[in-house]
Amino acid sequence: MAGKAVRDVKLWSPTVRWEERPNGEFVIWREDPLGPYPDKMNERLLHWARVAPDRTWMADREGTGEWRKVSYREAVDAVERIAQFLLDLGLSPENPLVILSENSIEHALMALGAQHVGVPSAAVAPTYATISADFGKLHDIARQITPGLVFADDAAAFRKAVDTAFGADMPFAAMRNIPDDRAQMFSFDEILKTKPTDAVTAAFDAVGPDTVAKFLFTSGTTGSPKAVIQTQRMLCSNQEQVADCYAYFRDEPPILVDWAPWNHTAAGSKCFNLVIYNGGTYYIDRGKPSPALIGQTIANLRDVAPTWYFNVPAGYEMLIQAMREDEALRKNFFKDLKMLMYAGAGMAQHTWDALLDLSEMTIGEHVPLATGIGSTETAPFALFCTDPQDKPGNIGIPGQGVIMKLVPIDEKYELRLKGPNVTPGYWRNEKLTREAFDDEGFYRIGDAVKFAVPYDPRKGFYFDGRIAENFKLQTGTWVAVGVLRAQIVNQFGGLIRDAVITGENRAELGALAVPFMPALRKLLGGADDLTDEQVVAHPQVRAAIAERLKEHQAQASGSATRVMRIMLMTDPLRFEKGEVTDKGSINQRAVLAHRGDLVEALYADVQGVIKVGKELAA
Repeated sequence: MAGKAVRDVKLWSPTVRWEERPNGEFVIWREDPLGPYPDKMNERLLHWARVAPDRTWMADREGTGEWRKVSYREAVDAVERIAQFLLDLGLSPENPLVILSENSIEHALMALGAQHVGVPSAAVAPTYATISADFGKLHDIARQITPGLVFADDAAAFRKAVDTAFGADMPFAAMRNIPDDRAQMFSFDEILKTKPTDAVTAAFDAVGPDTVAKFLFTSGTTGSPKAVIQTQRMLCSNQEQVADCYAYFRDEPPILVDWAPWNHTAAGSKCFNLVIYNGGTYYIDRGKPSPALIGQTIANLRDVAPTWYFNVPAGYEMLIQAMREDEALRKNFFKDLKMLMYAGAGMAQHTWDALLDLSEMTIGEHVPLATGIGSTETAPFALFCTDPQDKPGNIGIPGQGVIMKLVPIDEKYELRLKGPNVTPGYWRNEKLTREAFDDEGFYRIGDAVKFAVPYDPRKGFYFDGRIAENFKLQTGTWVAVGVLRAQIVNQFGGLIRDAVITGENRAELGALAVPFMPALRKLLGGADDLTDEQVVAHPQVRAAIAERLKEHQAQASGSATRVMRIMLMTDPLRFEKGEVTDKGSINQRAVLAHRGDLVEALYADVQGVIKVGKELAA
């Protein structure tokens, strides 16, 4: 970005301090203190309903029809009605609300209605109910949090899952297709007819910083989902940290166009709440970064100009292709945009460069493009980078009130975090809670980092892999899996979306790669008549992959960074097995656990394996 004009955007002005301990640890913090924040998030919702009652809080649509909009005043009215209904039903932290629904206005209102009166909600991925035969994950969730009500958008679509996993006598609410043969069944329209009483006010007044606002579920490689406690203190302090970083929000309420699912912390906590905290407007994008649904995202971005935008790298790849061919889309997208954020996977250099080039082409300057790091357990904002960079990857410095600890482990620094935004633990699981924190109370996030500039925390850090993903080759050499995955995706120039690195206790590294089918089809001039399997097996595609692999090997510094063989996977990664999230993030360990046959095939040199180095393409 050197020498290029950058859009003038009001961001934070941090002062970083640190100490190096005799044992090699670093402790890093911000000298500028965290500002005051409310005791509960709905205080901000009520504030904006008073200050800007007619401003649109949230809008939704399907296709290219008219946006259905809800103002802040209308939102508060609905929230109080829902709150009364939930109180009447006897919901509590011991019997919370489960939301089994895609993002929608009704989903948002149910969640806010619950937290308004101290009832936690838990947004659960709808795919747990639609692609699973035994609803195993839902059974686990039901046992952990013992809900008092399940809400879904379509009662007919989710009835079997609800009755099987939660019980046929579980109170069930939905927006449409309400059955008349089920007890304890409520329609959303019926809920909105509830008249709030003084009980709502009293319950709202009783909500404080330590009240559980919601549960968010995370899962390991093969284990059950874990209910991460999200308190009001976590969410509110985190939004004050966000507002400090994106300082222009104080003067200009943000406008978001966002598709990411609310059962994940990135959208469900950060994006959802930054709109409420700063009086902004949330346009629900029913598109996704997939060939089938990216058209909806493009239509929405032609219509609404965001001021802050989040996506995963694969989503940006698709937007880049569209913006190169659609000037109107490009102009509307960049018109008011103050910041681009990516997360969920490492961004390739060509994607980074293309976004900045399109920005400069459209508005004559670069829109800041950045990332950070955090987790469900940190609410999620923890570190962020606002300094201009020439390449992707710098995750920045801690937010106000966040303390970092770097612990040297196996020539790496393990990152640990402490702050008001960090969870108190996992619901009804003392063992997991104890294991998550060290003896100084720092949360073990499980990531390794390295200094962007040696021993100068002010310049930020680079992600250096997940501690649990890293492994050793036969030689005893450690492999930094996360870093290598990002490198190989970058070096393959958009032909693959991600890669799972193999080679633990083997002589050399391999990769199971997720192909980016639009790019491979483009390589073949469209290839509309070919299946994905035929495209992947095409000699021209194999030759292009082999050439990229050869270039990757030439740039590698040693065996721990040099992939020798690769296989393109055509069988989709399985959400219900934990291999991929509905945001598109891959779980390396889960894929290796479930696809051992592919790993064996990769090293057995069967058909489909591409090798270069000692041998040319097989």
